[in-house]
Amino acid sequence: MAESGEGPGTVPEHERILQEIQSTDTACVGPTLRSVYDDQPNAHKKFMEKLDACIRNHDKEIEKMCNFHHQGFVDAITELLKVRTDAEKLKVQVTDTNRRFQDAGKEVIVQTEDIIRCRIQQRNITTVVEKLQLCLPVLEMYSKLKEQMSTKRYYSALKTMEQLENVYFPRVSQYRFCQLMIENLPKLREDIKEISMSDLKDFLESIRKHSDKIGETAMKQAQQQKIFTVTLQKRNNVKFGKTMYINDRIPEERNEVVLKHAFEEEDENEEEVLTVQDLVDFSPVYQCLHIYSVLGDEETFENYYRKQRKKQARLVLQPQSNMHETVDGYRRYFTQIVGFFVVEDHILHVTQGLVTRAYTDELWNMALSKIIAVLRAHSSYCTDPDLVLELKNLIVIFADTLQGYGFPVNRLFDLLFEIRDQYNETLLKKWAGVFRDIFEEDNYSPIPIVSEEEYRAIISKFPFQDPDLEKQPFPKKLPMSQSVPHIYIQVKEFIYASLKFSESLHRSSTEIDDMLRKSTNLLLTRTLSSCLLNLIKKPHIGLTELVQIIINTTHLEQACKYLEDFITNITNISQETVHTTRLYGLSTFKDARHAAEGEIYTKLNQKIDEFVQLADYDWTMSEPDGRASGYLMDLINFLRSIFQVFTHLPGKVAQTACMSACQHLSTSLMQMLLDSELKQISMGAVQQFNLDVIQCELFASSEPVPGFQGDTLQLAFIDLRQLLDLFMVWDWSTYLADYGQPASKYLRVNPNTALTLLEKMKDTSKKNNIFAQFRKNDRDKQKLIETVVKQLRSLVNGMSQHT
Repeated sequence: MAESGEGPGTVPEHERILQEIQSTDTACVGPTLRSVYDDQPNAHKKFMEKLDACIRNHDKEIEKMCNFHHQGFVDAITELLKVRTDAEKLKVQVTDTNRRFQDAGKEVIVQTEDIIRCRIQQRNITTVVEKLQLCLPVLEMYSKLKEQMSTKRYYSALKTMEQLENVYFPRVSQYRFCQLMIENLPKLREDIKEISMSDLKDFLESIRKHSDKIGETAMKQAQQQKIFTVTLQKRNNVKFGKTMYINDRIPEERNEVVLKHAFEEEDENEEEVLTVQDLVDFSPVYQCLHIYSVLGDEETFENYYRKQRKKQARLVLQPQSNMHETVDGYRRYFTQIVGFFVVEDHILHVTQGLVTRAYTDELWNMALSKIIAVLRAHSSYCTDPDLVLELKNLIVIFADTLQGYGFPVNRLFDLLFEIRDQYNETLLKKWAGVFRDIFEEDNYSPIPIVSEEEYRAIISKFPFQDPDLEKQPFPKKLPMSQSVPHIYIQVKEFIYASLKFSESLHRSSTEIDDMLRKSTNLLLTRTLSSCLLNLIKKPHIGLTELVQIIINTTHLEQACKYLEDFITNITNISQETVHTTRLYGLSTFKDARHAAEGEIYTKLNQKIDEFVQLADYDWTMSEPDGRASGYLMDLINFLRSIFQVFTHLPGKVAQTACMSACQHLSTSLMQMLLDSELKQISMGAVQQFNLDVIQCELFASSEPVPGFQGDTLQLAFIDLRQLLDLFMVWDWSTYLADYGQPASKYLRVNPNTALTLLEKMKDTSKKNNIFAQFRKNDRDKQKLIETVVKQLRSLVNGMSQHT
């Protein structure tokens, strides 16, 4: 109804306006919209409604069209995604093509600019060529001077300056550039002088940095030359070469291979030998010397060179604080010194007057004193024999190298003798540890042998000969323990190690023989002897181990003569030579054996004391048990088993040990009776004690160790026997009457001993006096005891007064 009131031309007008808005440009929309507001009052509202309806229609059409074309849109997006990779590749190719075009363009631009510049230069040259025709020879000569300056041909530059001043400058002296050149020549001379001095400083700094390389090369060449010489001597069967390697160290077949290889290597390296000129460019020195000579200032140059080289010598001779820790520290020290003096020797021979022989000798003597002091100080810190040996080898190569350049090196070889003593000390310390390890690992029992191969393997390492043992069937046992062949092998290894230091010392075979024997004597008398004595004193070493140690020392003592033969084979010096030093192994092993024997006696006595401490006598018993005490029987059984082990010992050792044990047992039993803490002893206790002594005597008479004559062993208990017999038979009248007579039955009974024991029995009698007063025999016995006690006291007092 509302729309019915509209004018008949309103709706078509609005549609026209909408069509015009849709079909015209944005710039023309303004007037069209203005016509909406110019119409009827409600035209705007109606137009907006019409516009909304139109928009809705368009939205529906768009939606229909989108629905219609949606699948096509999705397919298009999919195609685009597929094309994306090819598009990226195309982009990269386009970018790369663009970069190449740009690079090509730059080169074209550069070439174009070069062409332009060349054309300009060509034009300029053409312009000035006529003007320079007159000055061209001067300019060429001056250009030559500049070229010589730029190429550091300063000596030639000085000669060119002389030509310019004498020949060319007078021709063009009217030109201003010629005056500038003339004024510039003194400055150029000063520049040459400064530059040459700067080059000399650079040269000095360079050889200071590379002196170790120079020295290393020189030392290597000296070592190769020495190896070649020694190899040649060995090929010609020179005696010195034979004496340094013997037996199984380098077999003859291997010697031939080594010699052949050495000669082949020498031939291969013959063309590769480098000299100091190959390693160092000496042209700065020569050039500087010539320049200063031309300039008339040669003395200044010589003084400067010598001063700087002396400073460098002091720096080279200053060692690093940790040089003694590794062989590389010593090698670096030696190579720097060798490099320094190789350079000086070269300068001495290729220049005239820059350095003299007197100068180099003075410099070497100063350096040698410093070197010896440094080596003496730093080598004292070396505790590793391998490091000391490497140091010795370095010193020998160092000395041989410089000796080849004419420097005296006798003081260095004298220093080597000091270092040799230190090397021996380090070897002794090292072998002390080796010996200790061998003793710790030994089981101290005879070596069991189960086969002929095993037996041959052992006797090939240790010189053992026993015809009786060889006849025995396998399995069998060698008398020594495992430590014996190991000790013998290590002594030989020590000799080899000591021999290594003697090589290349330019000493005679007699001196080397003396060195080896003295160092071996030190090993035996100090190191091995000390290890043996320390081993013997160790608490865990028992009697069985001590017996085995004595056996071991006996076999080692017998092997000493083979060690002397071993040294003789090395040096070819006969043992019958007057000044040949003998090995002190006999005394060393005898001392160790005596110490072991003494320790056996001590430990055996200690074991006896342990058994005696188990004694538990009832000193107040009235009657004896009728059998010996248990502790004593155990002790006797122990002694029997121990003395069976002693059968492997030398006869006198076993007899001494047996006699010492019996005497100690007798003394211990006597001390037990006379103990001050023991106050009372009954006759029953004396009788029981007598049974124990009888067992001791039976043991002594059973000859536990063969070799005793008669009743020698029983005499160890004679004091106890006479004392106990005196108390058992109560024969005091005979004792007192015969006292002091050589034929006395109780000659071994001391009055003090008898008095002490009798007083202990007297106290027991007094204790039992209540019962004894009813028995007449006991009363008489008590009176007799008191009478004897008085007589003994009188005898003792008389002896004291007489004394």
